[in-house]
Order: sequence, then C-alpha cells, then structure tokens
Amino acid sequence: MPPGSVFPAPRVARLSCWAFCALACVAGASGQKPGAPAESRIGYVPSEILERPVPLRQGIGSAEEKVTTSSPQAQAFYNQGVAYLNSFVWIEAARSFHQALRLDPGLAMAYLGLSDAYIGLQDVAAARSAFAKAQALGAKASERERERIAIRAKELAFLEDSGNLQKYFAWRQEIGNALKTDPRNPWQWIQRGFADEGSPFAHGQNGGTDTIAFYQTALDLAPGNFAPHHYLAHTYETLGLAREALEESEIYERMCPAIPHAHHMRGHELRRLGRTEEAVAEFLKADELENDYYRAENISARYDWHHAHNLNLLAMSYETLGQMKDAEARFREAFSLPAYADLAEYDRGSWPEFLLDRGRPAEALGAAEELAKSRWAMGRLAGHALAGRAMLALGRVEDAKNELSLAEQELEQLPAALAGTLPNAAELRGEILLEEKNWKEADALMEQIEQKIDAVPGPDGWSEALFQLDSIGRVARAAGDWPLAESTAQIIVRHDPSYAGGYYALGLVAEHAGGAAAARHDFAEAQVRWARADDGLPELAHIRQRLAADK
Repeated sequence: MPPGSVFPAPRVARLSCWAFCALACVAGASGQKPGAPAESRIGYVPSEILERPVPLRQGIGSAEEKVTTSSPQAQAFYNQGVAYLNSFVWIEAARSFHQALRLDPGLAMAYLGLSDAYIGLQDVAAARSAFAKAQALGAKASERERERIAIRAKELAFLEDSGNLQKYFAWRQEIGNALKTDPRNPWQWIQRGFADEGSPFAHGQNGGTDTIAFYQTALDLAPGNFAPHHYLAHTYETLGLAREALEESEIYERMCPAIPHAHHMRGHELRRLGRTEEAVAEFLKADELENDYYRAENISARYDWHHAHNLNLLAMSYETLGQMKDAEARFREAFSLPAYADLAEYDRGSWPEFLLDRGRPAEALGAAEELAKSRWAMGRLAGHALAGRAMLALGRVEDAKNELSLAEQELEQLPAALAGTLPNAAELRGEILLEEKNWKEADALMEQIEQKIDAVPGPDGWSEALFQLDSIGRVARAAGDWPLAESTAQIIVRHDPSYAGGYYALGLVAEHAGGAAAARHDFAEAQVRWARADDGLPELAHIRQRLAADK
C-alpha cells in the first residue's frame, strides 16, 4: 500500500489540498514517459529548477527558527525555506534551502528542510538522501536541532513502512520526548499536530479536534508565526467549522499576501459560507500570483501541484454562479496539466463530469477514455465510470455495463478504506438501474451514495458533492424517477442554500407535481441566485420562460 494510506483511515475529499500527496507517493518518481531521455529530477520537478539561486522575498510570512550557522544570510534563507514549506510551496522551499547551503555548506537544518520539501514532492528516496546529510552534520548542531533530526528519522522510518503501527508510535513518542525537554518550542508543537494526523504527507491539512490544542499552543508561543494560523484553518474546515476557518485563513492571508495558497484558503472558506463571488476573487488572485511567478522565474505551471487544484476550485465556483463559459475554460486548463499522483489524476475527472452535466456526452466520453488510460487505478476507475455514464447518455447501455465492470475491477485494486469513499462505480450502477426502471434498487443505492458524499469533510469535497448531487437529480428527472428527484433536490438546498441549482431542481419537481405556486416560488429564487449567470444559461432561459408564462 502507498505510504500514508493505512493509519488512520484517510478522510478522502475530492480535490482536497492534501489529497495530492496524502495517499500517493512513488519514491523517486520522475513523471517521465517511458523511453524519454533521462533527466535528473526530485519527484516530478527537474533538479535544475530546485537548485536555482533565489533572492530573499517579501510577503511570504514570518517563520523564524534559529539554527546553527555563522552566516546571517544563510539563516535568512533557511527561514525563507521554512516559510515556503509551511505554505506547501515545495519548489521555492528547496531553492531557499539550497541557497542557504551555498552560504553555509555545514548547515544541517537546511538539509533537514530539503528532506521535508522532497516529501512534499513525493520523493522519499531523495528525502532520505537529504536527511542522511543532515544526520552526518548533526554533531555540529545544537541539542534542539539534533532532536529535530531524531524526529525526522522516526518519521521517515514510518513513512517507508506506513503499515507498521509501532513505527508510527515511535515517531509520535520521539516528538513527545522532545517536548518534555523543550516545551516552549513552537515547531515541536506543530510537529506534534502533524503526527496526530497519522501521515507525514498530510502536513497539517487533515487535523481533528486534538490538533487544535497543538496548533494553538504553537501560536501562543510564537504569535508572529503564520504557520499555526494556516494549520488551524485546515483543521477547522475539516471539522466543518467554516466561520472559525475563515477567521484563521484571513489572518494567514494578511500575514502572507504573496502566497497563492493563502488566498486560495480564504476562497475555500468564503465558498463554504455561500460568499461565492468573493471566493472567485480569491481564487483569481491566487491564479494571478501563480502566473506572475511562472513568468518571472521561467518555471512551467506543470511543476506546481497547486495550480490545477486552484483552477478546479475556481471552476466549481464559476459553475455555482452559472458562469459556465468561465468554468469550462478553467476545467479544460486543469485537465490539460499532468498529474503526478493517483488522487491528482482522479481529480482530473472534474472535466468530463462538467461536460456530462452540460449535456455534452460525446465530448465527455473522449475525456473519460483518456483518463481510463491512466497509470493509476484511481484514474482508471474515474475514467471507466465516467465513460460508462457518457455511454448511457448516448444510449449505449451495454457498453456502459462493460465500463461498469472495468470500473469495479479497478476499485478492487484500491485499499478498502479508500475504495469505500469513492462513489464512481456505484453511481454508474445506480444510473444503469434508473435507465432500466428498477426504481426500488436504484433509489436505495442512490440514497446511500448521497449520504456518503453529503458527509465528506472539508471544503473541497463539499463543493464537489454539490455537483454530484445535482447530477443525480438530473439523471433521476430524465429517467422519470420523481421521488428520487425530489429528495435529491431537498438535499442540494440543505447542502448549499446559496446554490441556485437546488431551487431550480425543486421548481422542476413542483412543476411536475402540478404545484404551480411552489414552482414559481422556487424558480424565482433560482433566478435571483443566478443573477450573474451567463445570459445563455439554458436553465435560466427555462426559468424566464416559465415565469413569463405565469404572468
């Protein structure tokens, strides 16, 4: 099993920030096509990029940690590397640590920082190599630094054997020992919060109730450090505490205005609270910062895991507003970018899903078939399931059943804890049952799916769940299963009261049942909430037609 997927059972959410590295890690993965010329890489990024000189930058937040060096400049670049690490900017973190090492080749903690950045880049072998250099220089480091090196030793041992609970508890115990001797070290409390998540790849993005105390303690010890605010925001959003998450993310953004992820985080919370236009502005700011960076540094967006992730959240926000042209452009761009991990590949399914939702099954089929050729089971699962749904829409029922069989075969390749969170094959089976008018079995299955996706934690999965629910309602109406269409519409409105599509779905159900007054009310509500939608949005055109006819 891949590192990070065994203990504890992962909380999987479509498009979640940590999803790109929490469950999938290929040690030393190059991301190259078979037969391509050899190129030195760390994970999926060319080493040349990671080793480029870098200047000191402003607006990335303060994350100071005194280390053993006689060079003030080396200390400054080390601090910059730590700041980038704690915003998941792996490339710039690595460049900063390399710059520190050019100034002080004996700086053990810079090698330790590199090992952390390389974990973020999903290259455990490179992380182990950098760690070995830190360990070799440990004799010249302080006691506090040697404690950090000892913690990383236990962390890497667990990472390389993540099914071994003894190694997990040894990692956590090492942090506990360090806290006994150095209880006022905020970084140790942050490490303790990381360990509570159960995976070195989560890196502060999958916390629960216990981690609040650890990050709050770190914040109390270092009020000027942005990192605890960042991790508290993730913890609160995972717990569904959107207002608390927004408060923390706004502090994070103010402290780190030049960091795209800081703006992206605030966008998360605004979207969850129904403030979608404000969320769009934040996602656009993150996109602007990223593109400015790519141009200035001559670095391709293909090497930045965050870019496709931000584009997907931006696209879903546009979709919520009924701005389908802008949504399509962002989904298409995200799909064009390569994926370097199984969950990242799985999330590329957002593009064919969007095409299906917009009534374009032939295009969706082409994209799904491309996804079905993935080197990862999760990508192939999504591809086959989406291809099957497209075939159903095209009237190719037997072909859809074949795709269901292929999707279920891929599902069997995944760990049970993960497979149980992925609705793709079950949703296709439910649509086939609806097509065959097997209402009882279809409704029971779809209701199970709806309960699962409605309960997914975190803002990313919450946003994706909205469109999965909308899709089920749309298929139910097309199949004539109006009881399922009605119950689904009610779930959509409860899930996101700000979404016009939920009221539109309720209006269609009321109209079918002959409830003219209720239909007018729901259509009018949808029209208000789609006030900034594309003029050519078919749903909006239908609403205007129905409301005009009732005058």
